[in-house]
Amino acid sequence: MCGIAGWIDWQRDLTNEQETVKRMACTLQQRGPDAEGIWTSPHAALAHRRLIVIDPAGGKQPMVYAQAGKTYAVTYNGEIYNFRELKQELIQKGHTFHTQSDTEVLLHAYTEWGEACLQRFNGIFAFALWDEERQKLLLARDFLGVKPLFYAQRGSAIIFGSELKALLAHPLIKPEIDIKGLAEVLVSFHTPGAGFFRDVHELRPGRYISFTREQSRVQQFWCLRSEPHRDDVPTTVEHVRSLLEDTVKRQLIADVPVVTLLSGGLDSSSVTALAAREFKREGKILHTYSIDFADNEKYFQRNAMRPSLDGPYIQCMTDYLGTQHHNVVVDTPALIENLLVPMYAHDRPRMGQIETSLYLLCKAIKREATVALSGESADEVFGGYPWFHDEQAVKGDTFPWSHMHEANGLLSVLSPEMQQLIQPQAYIRQQYQEALAEVPRLSGEKGVEARMREIFYLNLTRFLPVLLDRKDRMSMATGLEVRVPFCDHRLVEYVWNIPWSIKTLDGREKGVLRHAVWDLLPEPVRTRKKSAYPASYNPTYVQQVKRWTQDILNDANSPLRPLIDIPKVQQLIDTDIAQLPGDAASITFLFDFLIQTHVWLRDYHIRIIP
Repeated sequence: MCGIAGWIDWQRDLTNEQETVKRMACTLQQRGPDAEGIWTSPHAALAHRRLIVIDPAGGKQPMVYAQAGKTYAVTYNGEIYNFRELKQELIQKGHTFHTQSDTEVLLHAYTEWGEACLQRFNGIFAFALWDEERQKLLLARDFLGVKPLFYAQRGSAIIFGSELKALLAHPLIKPEIDIKGLAEVLVSFHTPGAGFFRDVHELRPGRYISFTREQSRVQQFWCLRSEPHRDDVPTTVEHVRSLLEDTVKRQLIADVPVVTLLSGGLDSSSVTALAAREFKREGKILHTYSIDFADNEKYFQRNAMRPSLDGPYIQCMTDYLGTQHHNVVVDTPALIENLLVPMYAHDRPRMGQIETSLYLLCKAIKREATVALSGESADEVFGGYPWFHDEQAVKGDTFPWSHMHEANGLLSVLSPEMQQLIQPQAYIRQQYQEALAEVPRLSGEKGVEARMREIFYLNLTRFLPVLLDRKDRMSMATGLEVRVPFCDHRLVEYVWNIPWSIKTLDGREKGVLRHAVWDLLPEPVRTRKKSAYPASYNPTYVQQVKRWTQDILNDANSPLRPLIDIPKVQQLIDTDIAQLPGDAASITFLFDFLIQTHVWLRDYHIRIIP
């Protein structure tokens, strides 16, 4: 994994603009701590920060390939897991390779198949490829958007990067945000394509955009297709299992140490069990990692999202598999000290302690490993969240997680002026209707099955991107690459068309997945009910974020003040948390977000454009 950035301008000579692209690349240093590279031609400047995972000597970037007088250059972030098979196919077509890297395979694949090469890849990627002869830029992003990519057009210039901070390092990009961008930051979960800053865009998953001097063109190279599911239950279960086995095996390939994240839930345990089996075949012991909080057993509060503690189930799994487990325990001082890390990593306020703790977990893993496998996205793919099984959520006329998710408290403390300006409820309703309009329908499908198809689409395209962004930014902020086997597009395609009645075999959430991995897991784990990523319920954390928020309210110059209803926030600070609706984690989320928003507005010198 790496960080990419660049600048294309057909009306300007960029050969002497290395300092600008170097500044852009420097903002991504943590994504790629191992090496830096810059390549320029008269109208293109590409930059790269490298995290070495495969072929340390041969994988330097930007990588250039010259063929028959034509020159191609690429800066690339990601992994193509089937690069070895593609390499053999290209060799048979006459291609010669000089490295063992997937980057070289990507370049050759483009020269052989053009943009159609994207459909041949199995992996996670975001890259920029410059075709010198055609004076053409190609930006592409993987199937589900595991790797980020932002871009902006300013006159004849195209500026792009893995993160928004890389664009903001360019003199043509200003930290300006309009009303739609403000609504996106404050009330939306994730609108695909939103770049938050004015006229800055996120390349949507499964798409590429090509730029020439004359035009730009966005194309979708992958999408979900709704078709009748013709496999019976045993065949379906067997196929899910075979896809998982193949995916995990592919994603264990690396020239650096690989570990897994283990929460004791069905998803991470399934990935860990398959990985441990591969390690055992090679005579190695798999190392696993989990996050916990000091005194969590004492303060834990059960609720619909977190019905159980992870600890007992993690112990059950590690005993069962014989892995070498590392339990990373964090306390309030570390959470407070690093509370702003997620904001700087996303270049916008985000999910507070839920992200901070993940950052601390990744930081601990990085001391021993460079790659980790995670169970992320199984809930979106197979239907594991409570709102998939809640009648009120399913029948509602908004995003199904809205009445359960921790972000909702923010709407209640926006100032009347801000409410009037951004119209949060109308904005959410518009985003919901736009999402429903995209759903690929199955002809003749009605009732529960048709509605559940909508619910799955909303989760895959609006909820999952938030978690993928979180995992990418928090891991890459430490120079750790996290891979997500459940995001393999072949698996997602297949499960998309499995009927709800089969997905919920035995009347259980993710029933078909449970059957597929049944023999890999001990009984307590394979029947465990979904429990979300853990959070701290320690009252010392509540006290600290309340105190910080109070300091912000007391600051007459705080840029946050015009955005919020100050008396309402003050009332939340003054009220004992036990007297407030919701649990401690959801209440502290609000304080986390307000703190991050204050610092974001201040440190990024955000200018709000009416």
